[in-house]
Amino acid sequence: MSQIESLFVTRLYRAALSEFAPSIDGAELENSCITIAEDDDAGHEWCEANAYPGYTSYASLTDLPWRFPIFADLVKALDAHVAAFAKDLDFDLDGRKLVLEDLWINVLPEGGSHSAHIHPHSVISGTTYVSMPEGTSALKLEDPRHAMMMAAPPRIKDARREMKNFIYVTPDVGDVLLWESWLRHEVPMNMAEEERISVSFNYRWD
Repeated sequence: MSQIESLFVTRLYRAALSEFAPSIDGAELENSCITIAEDDDAGHEWCEANAYPGYTSYASLTDLPWRFPIFADLVKALDAHVAAFAKDLDFDLDGRKLVLEDLWINVLPEGGSHSAHIHPHSVISGTTYVSMPEGTSALKLEDPRHAMMMAAPPRIKDARREMKNFIYVTPDVGDVLLWESWLRHEVPMNMAEEERISVSFNYRWD
């Protein structure tokens, strides 16, 4: 009798940020992101110089948890989520830890997008979602084997989820998504009139 099994699984972690203490006030986090974005002149200058749509604090603010207590609380919650994901991934950390490498705010306006990319030199990357207006972009994830498919025919339109070349995940406000940092991902164009706000991060093996 023939047997077919799935090998080399790509894992995606999704949970409510509030699953682990401390509790994060979503309204306070959103207001903090908006206030920081309004005041971060260096961040806006970088975005303009690099044709980055909207705003990101990635290249301008590296100490959000030190500046704002709510981001310190956010990191405590993220640490717990990342530890749970690392356990699921069967990582042998050899007595070391996965620790926060960087954390940044993203504000994506109507018409803005973030092209496909990976996060080199990190182990786990992710995003928690602060504002997701109706009709805004899902997160698009790409099959990591895509570049090696060569002469393979395309998948049928209603292919099983695990066989698709791209997966779209629409998170809710307050969700956290985690994936291994080599997984290529993008944010397609925001079709909503309101801003899409998120906080992204990387963890390294320390």
